[in-house]
Amino acid sequence: MSSNPESFKSLAMTVLMTPEMANFSGHVHGGAILRLLDQVAYSCAARYSGSYVVTVSVDQVMFRQPVHVGELVTFLSSINYTGKSSMEVGIRVEAEQIRERTRRHVMTCYFTMVGVDESGKPKAVPALGIETQAERRRWAAAQLRRGFRKEVEKHSLEIRQNPEELYAEMKETIDHSKD
Repeated sequence: MSSNPESFKSLAMTVLMTPEMANFSGHVHGGAILRLLDQVAYSCAARYSGSYVVTVSVDQVMFRQPVHVGELVTFLSSINYTGKSSMEVGIRVEAEQIRERTRRHVMTCYFTMVGVDESGKPKAVPALGIETQAERRRWAAAQLRRGFRKEVEKHSLEIRQNPEELYAEMKETIDHSKD
């Protein structure tokens, strides 16, 4: 097996959805899927970086369709971007009805993971080599999401610090647009 990080930039994991994962409506509980997503993101990032990693953020977790007990769920993950110590892991989730042999896309989301050393401090991760058009597309989209996350973080701080003032400004804008 190669020790080159490039050979570890993607990972697939398939899990059978079992009854203990069900919510009150009989579908697989969203929390069960989130737990698996975090495990997949960890596995992909740790394997690529060769180090322990921690989850920093999760973006765009939108359940497009319910997942049913008895389905096989495949998590297709890839390293889309690397910074000094951070990595974006993209995960496409597909559910398969075993008897019908049909698959459907149920979710795509993005995790930011950071490599850490034994003392829990950020650790450098290998730079990502971009080789294919699909990797170039994923890298460019990851850069855009990274910028968007920074903007959201900035605005979230403003909201935490001045919620009444910002709400009044927003309400005034909405009221003026009705005129």
